[in-house]
Amino acid sequence: MSRTAALVPAAGRGERLGPGAPKALREIGGVPMLVHAVKALCSAPNIDVVVVAAPADAVEQTRALLSSVAGATDVEVVSGGETRAESVARALIALPDDVDVVLVHDAARPLIPVELVTNVVNAVRAGHRAVVPGLAVVDTIKKVDAAGIVQETVPRADLRAIQTPQGFDRALLQMAHAGVDPDALTVTDDAGLVEAMGIEVLVIPGHEDAFKVTTPSDIVLAEAILARRRAAGAVN
Repeated sequence: MSRTAALVPAAGRGERLGPGAPKALREIGGVPMLVHAVKALCSAPNIDVVVVAAPADAVEQTRALLSSVAGATDVEVVSGGETRAESVARALIALPDDVDVVLVHDAARPLIPVELVTNVVNAVRAGHRAVVPGLAVVDTIKKVDAAGIVQETVPRADLRAIQTPQGFDRALLQMAHAGVDPDALTVTDDAGLVEAMGIEVLVIPGHEDAFKVTTPSDIVLAEAILARRRAAGAVN
């Protein structure tokens, strides 16, 4: 039987959040972001395995944090790398042989709705080898030069702000990472690696709650969303 896994690269330090614990271990509502994210993944009915790539000096701490999260889902923790791509590659190596669909999710997107996870998996299972969630861009986008002078106003109708989890056929994702040249890597997500191979990537509707926590103000927003959920009885 084929199974689905979710990889969570969580080894980043998160300098823009200021000094403190590794980014994925910063707390939202008294709970580390990583725990929120893994709980959501484990709650999705079509996720069988979760592999977390943790900071090298926090592997045991991360295992302890996640020890009570898994439920019926297998959760593994491996040592992450210096880059996101390296962390994903290490998590891929740790996957069981019977996994054929793989999601990659940023730990810094702690409040992903379970239905978004399910929708990504279903789209891959429907035959799309690469699937990403995205939101329509609402701001006016301008391209500027090094001096800050506007060169072009970019039509936004066809633009999407891409989120995670991103879903892939396992063999495709492995091929994409096998071809990575660390010295020439300019892409910022796994879909970019697949696009560079000439493979079609499907964008499905994303969700506003799946935003990335990058700055202290994002933590304030995440706290507000979590408080709203708790008040409604939907605790993540």
